[in-house]
Amino acid sequence: MTRYPEILPVIDGTHHWLVTGAGGFIGSHLTEALLSLGQKVTGLDNFSTGYPENISLAVEASGHGENFSFIERDITDPQACREVMRGIDYVLHHAAFVSVPASMNDPSGCFASNASGFMNILEAARINGVKRVVYASSSAVYGDNETMPKIEAETGRSLSPYAMTKYINELCAEFYTRVYGLECAGLRYFNVFGVRQDPNGAYAAVIPRWIDAVTSGKTPIIYGDGTQSRDFCAVQNVVKANILAALSPSSPGKVFNIGCGVETSLNELLGKIYAVFAPERKPEALHEKPREGDILHSSASTEYAREVLKYEPAVYLEEGLRIMQEVMTQ
Repeated sequence: MTRYPEILPVIDGTHHWLVTGAGGFIGSHLTEALLSLGQKVTGLDNFSTGYPENISLAVEASGHGENFSFIERDITDPQACREVMRGIDYVLHHAAFVSVPASMNDPSGCFASNASGFMNILEAARINGVKRVVYASSSAVYGDNETMPKIEAETGRSLSPYAMTKYINELCAEFYTRVYGLECAGLRYFNVFGVRQDPNGAYAAVIPRWIDAVTSGKTPIIYGDGTQSRDFCAVQNVVKANILAALSPSSPGKVFNIGCGVETSLNELLGKIYAVFAPERKPEALHEKPREGDILHSSASTEYAREVLKYEPAVYLEEGLRIMQEVMTQ
């Protein structure tokens, strides 16, 4: 992130930020960006899916490790949440059960982390007088709604426990803002990608998984015929949106789509990955049956985020892939 400071909003003064899920993909980028902007950051993670290495890389890249502290605790522990929230000004909540397919296999685990854990975060923030909580929602809340592009006011029936928990988060956050006066803002992410995204595991995101396959001479797997589409959003845009949502006077109680507003099929994505990471190879893929709980098409309307947050995507798919390629070859 420090290579692209021009895309980040200006933060007046120094504040104390809590990043939950700091060892994760997005959490580590938020940590790096905030530290690079001279902010004080506390990271929280239980390392169920995140990695200590991500935090080390983020802190080193920021050049301001003296402003960082870390606590290894779990958001399902209410007492831990209350303790870590003391003295915090802003919370960027990204600790979560993150996989749609995994949530189909373990709905109870998903609800424990994403629903109960989020309530612990909200209650701890309320008790400790936190200024604002910005939390990660998901485009999965649109479920079976076929409207394209996706508009914040029009959701559908959930297709997975993961999607249900993210919608529950939005209801809880709105309630805490309206009834308790705890300012909350939600961000519905659309297929975020970038460096430090884990390519391993059965439920890895498609871009790092395919990059890993292509660069190691393997054949990528497409679940379905490849015509399903997504709005791929570089992590730099997500970092920018989090800071805007934390500081905007108009964001509390609202939820925003965070994407690029560009629809790309998986077949098109695969071609772009080959072009950047293995231009000497002809694109090829193995096709397997679609995964349960996955939606067919997803693209964000970003008009509301542009209007309220002054959010503008700064890094689109091709540039985001080139950034990843540059980092990997350093």
